[in-house]
Amino acid sequence: MAANRMARLEHSDAIPAPDPAVDWRAVVTNTLVSRALDGLEETRLHPARQVLYQFSARGHEVTQSLLGKALTGSCDGIVAYYRSRPLLLALGLSLEDAMAGPMMRQGSVTEGRDIGVMFNLPRRDGPCVLPAAGGVGSQYTPAVGWAQSLVYRAKVLGDARAVGSIAVATGGDGSTATGGFWAALNIATTQRLPLLFYIEDNGYGISVPTTAQTPGGDITANLDSFTDLALFRADGERPWQAREAIHSAVHHVRSGVGPALVRLRVPRLSGHSSQDNQAYKSATEIAAEHARDPLHALRQWLVPQVFTPAVWETLEQEANGRVAAALAAVEQRPAPRGEHVTRAVFTPLDAEGQPQLQQQGGVRPEGVVLAAGTPDAQPTGPRINMVAAIRRTLEVELASNPRVLLYGQDVGGKGGVHGVTQGLQQRFGVDRVFDTSLNEDGIIGRAIGLAAAGLLPVPEIQFRKYADSATEQLHDIGTLRWRSANRFATPMVVRIPGGYFKCGDPWHSQCNEAEFVHAIGWQVAMPSNAEDAVGLLRAALRANEPTIFFEHRAMLDAAWARRPYPGDDYVVPFGQGRILIAGQGATVVTWGAMTERCQAAIESGGFDAELIDLRTLAPWDRGLVLASVRKTGRCLVVHEDNLTAGFGAEIVAVLAREAFYALDAPIERLAMPDIPSPHSPVLLEACLPDVPAIAAAIRQLLEA
Repeated sequence: MAANRMARLEHSDAIPAPDPAVDWRAVVTNTLVSRALDGLEETRLHPARQVLYQFSARGHEVTQSLLGKALTGSCDGIVAYYRSRPLLLALGLSLEDAMAGPMMRQGSVTEGRDIGVMFNLPRRDGPCVLPAAGGVGSQYTPAVGWAQSLVYRAKVLGDARAVGSIAVATGGDGSTATGGFWAALNIATTQRLPLLFYIEDNGYGISVPTTAQTPGGDITANLDSFTDLALFRADGERPWQAREAIHSAVHHVRSGVGPALVRLRVPRLSGHSSQDNQAYKSATEIAAEHARDPLHALRQWLVPQVFTPAVWETLEQEANGRVAAALAAVEQRPAPRGEHVTRAVFTPLDAEGQPQLQQQGGVRPEGVVLAAGTPDAQPTGPRINMVAAIRRTLEVELASNPRVLLYGQDVGGKGGVHGVTQGLQQRFGVDRVFDTSLNEDGIIGRAIGLAAAGLLPVPEIQFRKYADSATEQLHDIGTLRWRSANRFATPMVVRIPGGYFKCGDPWHSQCNEAEFVHAIGWQVAMPSNAEDAVGLLRAALRANEPTIFFEHRAMLDAAWARRPYPGDDYVVPFGQGRILIAGQGATVVTWGAMTERCQAAIESGGFDAELIDLRTLAPWDRGLVLASVRKTGRCLVVHEDNLTAGFGAEIVAVLAREAFYALDAPIERLAMPDIPSPHSPVLLEACLPDVPAIAAAIRQLLEA
């Protein structure tokens, strides 16, 4: 086991000669271009409101330029943050695109959909930069996923390009206080992943000083106890120290012995953003920061050892000229087209109706072709429960697609707390079916990096309530395709058991599916039986979108939900509900565990009612429901989730708008009252829609 080590690079009395192996002209040029670009935005474009939010990197350019020159791996993956533009420029982002983003012009990396500094750089040969996200600390666990993908691609897929490549998570000192940072540290060190944590400490998190966030004001001093984490720190205003620290840290991670963290102290020569007047700093402090400008130190170091004063001045003039030329070009670009703003929430279609694939993320851009499957079931064998149906489907897809990774808390040797994954780790190994630390941010966040790297992650959240701590990452996943204008996407299947099971409680038994349906960019499936579970899960695993696959605990072993296995190619297209009982008098719409109860209510009461199991909620089968209600003139929506703002309200709204004149009675809803799920079975049944309550609601509707 590798020992922890701290490299304290503070050689103030010994300034080395510039390393001739470094392309200093490129480092200086990148730094000067970034400085000129920030100056233009701060003094001209932001005051003129051509740039609405400006996040200056002044003071950070030298260190980021040095880092960019060190990232040369064929499969290096970087997760940037909002002050990373100098790094993006060093990695190949064009100056026009670097300017077009903040100016919200067509052709920029987000097409005006996201704040201009949320850059990305799709690339499958050379350093790739995943889409930046605005949540502080949300960049760390996706970088873990990319690092894990490198290990997997090299070991399991035999991809030689992944050997020696690394993942990099960049962030400011403020982000080291977040849960995402600590989750990533735990995963990277326990698995000894090739991940570099690159921390720029400018002394402030907006207005809060580092000393109020980190004990002692130095994150490296607090990490010395982490085993298998190499620590490096240096003063970024001394470029020779920054160069040595970055070079040593990158070399350490590329050697394959484990992660490293480099902390560079740099001045922030501006406010946090263009809206920050820095009133919390004294004039003396601001002057001291400017005196520590790394660009001044870089010039003093390289002139005249590498450049003459005249050459340096020429480089400055050329940088200013390039920025001016880029501005002229970007100003010719039109603003984004408003009619396109709803495109690319999911895979967009071209004029011929063909899918337009993302440039990066998921298996399809990697050239992997997945069979479409068939919607025609071929039932064989005895009736099996939903647990066995899901397990068999996962087994088939793991065997047919080596890029599928199944993971979560207790999914390995234990086989899942619900038994769904039993035996899968024994068959496919710990590289493909593995347990994780108890951190949902880490479980879901790493799926971003895994999917962006061309794999198909299938993470499990053990119970629905536990997904709450992963909400930020779940929302970031859903919006990633849209906010990158279809440059990136992260297809995956997130398995989430939930709902009541014999009893309830506020922690293990909720559904709250409406939250995921409301989340942009997610498909949501809620099967009620084993056959649909097979078809929907296989459709999700072969789709090009992120999917929430909800496994209802009450139906996992329910006798009613058992069906014969429908075949290894069976798929259920998303957005297609099923009529379980045909009728003329009323329409009953439901999904999940309520399907069984609604069927029992109709059959026990002998009602002339049509029962629709939606099966998927995003998308949901509007056409089927509308056609049924226009036929029957009456509708009851039944669901387990709470009444207020439950998904039933969306169905009612659509029916009221599009089938109003066909209605012979008001639309009715039956759902849980607005309380958490109670633990006592007596209390649970008192609030769940049960068969008598559903039958009474149908009877009342038919008599209206």
